[in-house]
This record gives sequence, structure tokens and C-alpha cells, in this order.
Amino acid sequence: MKTFDAQSIARDAALSDAEFASQVGAFVSVDYDDENRVATYLFDADIKGYRGWRWCVTVAKVDEDATPTVCDVVILPGPDSLLAPDHIPYRDRIQPEDIQPGVVVPSVLEDTRLVPGINALPQDEDLDPTQIFDLGLARPRVLSIEGRDQASKRWYSGDRGPNSPLAQAAPKPCVTCGFFLPIAGSLRSSFGVCANAIAPDDARVVSVDHGCGAHSEATL
Repeated sequence: MKTFDAQSIARDAALSDAEFASQVGAFVSVDYDDENRVATYLFDADIKGYRGWRWCVTVAKVDEDATPTVCDVVILPGPDSLLAPDHIPYRDRIQPEDIQPGVVVPSVLEDTRLVPGINALPQDEDLDPTQIFDLGLARPRVLSIEGRDQASKRWYSGDRGPNSPLAQAAPKPCVTCGFFLPIAGSLRSSFGVCANAIAPDDARVVSVDHGCGAHSEATL
């Protein structure tokens, strides 16, 4: 079927839905479906708060002899419209500084960084393997392999890894420092905690090859 002209019908439909006639602006474009039975007309929408939006009127004509019928009238954003950003779930956008006194982040059951406590590695628990089996675990969930991998990469590539300016200028690595406390568990060989009160990383996790000028064996 050849294309049909129902622009005036579409404009009248938009005017009927608009609160004021001035809200229906200039004709923008028309688009037909593959069989030329449905046409979608666009008109500028001059509505406060909807800058760049357009009236979208869908008109159908079932055959050559039929009268065009309005199917739908809506307003849609145009290419230059001001739109709200895509929604990001709270758990994906929360930052460490957001955790203030009284703030509780709901637990996520499907968090891939965690697995049931029964999957804990013996070296990550204070109990020996027989005690773990006999007494059970105190924690319902523990770090998964993915969780360990994410944490170790984040720590190692951060300010307390080997590539920070502080570490690059250090006289010796943390692993040789008397204030270095290796952490327990499977990450023991890669990370520890600084216990030097005058060090910038005191009480923080550092990599074994991190370092600073407060090394216990540094000499003038």
C-alpha cells in the first residue's frame, strides 16, 4: 500500500491531548512501517520542563479505502532532550565515605564475593580443620575466590601497593620492616598491616613490596 498523508489528523490528536494549543509545535517528521499501514508523526512539544521533547502520534490505515485512525498520542524525548541519568542500584554506587554512623548497607544474598561459610579455607580460620568440621563456622558466609581476587587487586593497585610514589621512594619494602604484621589466611604471603604509629599507612593493609620512609631499618 502506498503512503498516506494524515498529518492534520495527527496534529489534531496532539492538540486534543495538550493542555494548551501552543504546546504543539512544528512538524518534525513522519515514519511509516514496512507495509505503509502505520505512520508515526512527530511534532515539537513546547511544554515547560520537557525541553527537546516531541509529540509522537501513531496513525493507522488498514487499507486503501479505510479512514486513518489515531492509535496513540504520547510525548517522547528527542535527541537533544534533557533526561535523567540511568538508574544505578544503591549497592553499585555507594562509596566508603557514605558509610557514616547509623548507615546500614543491606546484605546481598547473591553477592558473588561471598560463599557459604562451609567453603572457608582452613588457613583463613582460627580453628584447625577438625574443629571447623566438629564445631561448625561462626560466619554464615566467607570470601569467595572472586572476592579474594577483587580485594587483592584493589589493594595491590592502590596507594598502599608497590607502585605508589611513597613506595617508589622507600628505602626498603614493608616485608623487611619490623612494624609489618602479616595478615592471617591465604593472603598472608602478599599483604600485611602496618603497625608504625608515625607511618602514613599505620593500621592499614599494605602489600609486602610497599614501603615508606618510616621503615624500621632505614638509616640516615
